[in-house]
Amino acid sequence: MHRLSGTRAFVALTVVFLVVMTGVTLPTPMYGFYQDDFGFSLSTVTVIYAVYAAGVLGALLLFGRWSDVLGRRPLLLAGLAATIVSDIVFLAAEATWMLMVARVLSGLSAGIFVGTATAAVVEAAPPAWRDRAPLVATAANIGGLGLGPFVAAVLVDVLPWPTHLTFAVHLVISVVAVLAILAIPETAPREAGARPELQRPSIPAAVRSTFLGAAIAGFAGFAVSGLLTSVSPRFVAQALDDPDHTVQVLIVTIFFAASVAGQVALRRMATDAAANLGCALLTVGVLVLVWALAVDSFALLVVSAVVAGVGQGLSFSKGLASILAKVEPHERAGVSSAFFVVAYVAISVPVIGEGLATQRWGLTDTSIVFSAAVAALAALALVTTVIDQRRSRPDVG
Repeated sequence: MHRLSGTRAFVALTVVFLVVMTGVTLPTPMYGFYQDDFGFSLSTVTVIYAVYAAGVLGALLLFGRWSDVLGRRPLLLAGLAATIVSDIVFLAAEATWMLMVARVLSGLSAGIFVGTATAAVVEAAPPAWRDRAPLVATAANIGGLGLGPFVAAVLVDVLPWPTHLTFAVHLVISVVAVLAILAIPETAPREAGARPELQRPSIPAAVRSTFLGAAIAGFAGFAVSGLLTSVSPRFVAQALDDPDHTVQVLIVTIFFAASVAGQVALRRMATDAAANLGCALLTVGVLVLVWALAVDSFALLVVSAVVAGVGQGLSFSKGLASILAKVEPHERAGVSSAFFVVAYVAISVPVIGEGLATQRWGLTDTSIVFSAAVAALAALALVTTVIDQRRSRPDVG
């Protein structure tokens, strides 16, 4: 029998969303331990991190629209099942390939939850929260990504079993989350006779110029988030003398926190102006990252995380909003799918390239070049977006 409804159901769904997304970045402070245990290189660290994107893309393309047909709860339970199995594989990991399997499963869970949980949170919102529900869902999504490394680092620093305890705790919480979902009524009942279909990415001709600028910005923002999530603890370790794990993950935590804070603080800003500001801040923030890496400055790393984080949040959310505002309702799912495909390719392919290049040119030099390229992409996104906005304005007079 369902026992959660109204505000309690809304809060429960939001917390479950947060729990699943927290699990995605839990391994960040543990990669050093895994390197010592399994003897792999830094390039392998980036591959282990990036294969998560394969799981996300697979889930988006295969299951992106299934919750519209089957209902939200079955897909939420499937996503939690993938999370639980991922935790179990991490707990049992005795080889590098097992870490990769766990990351793919984590990606599957995230890919299922990104769309399904966002829709469920919005649908479950009580009237007083209806207008703010999309922002709450975004905060749970991005906030969970930022919370994961910090929670894991605290547990690693203060408690035993550094590569096991965190996943054991998350496993228990995920099981409780299953019970919470079972106690919540369905927010989108199954359509009679409807059948699930593949999510086909599509970009209507009328929105291609808008999509181009937003997609370039999204690619740049997700590329830098992938870089920080996978190797920013190494940046901090180079800038400070023997920092503990909690300090090492501060940069990626600050980045995601700034992303959420920027979206909340500037939520009323006009879409075009906010998208432009996001691209500009992302450009500046990544250039500061280049500076920070060149001089091994922790203070500059913090500044870059704040500025680039706000820029990533604005450019991504407002960029997507600008695209969806120009397409028909029946085109939104395909366009959103194409946008997320670009974003999650950005998390994987460039970061893997960074890891491979590090073997030849070293972490600092490679990361400086990588970051400079990302800054150039963000600047290109700003130029492309401004040009599109000017073309889209109606002639006056």
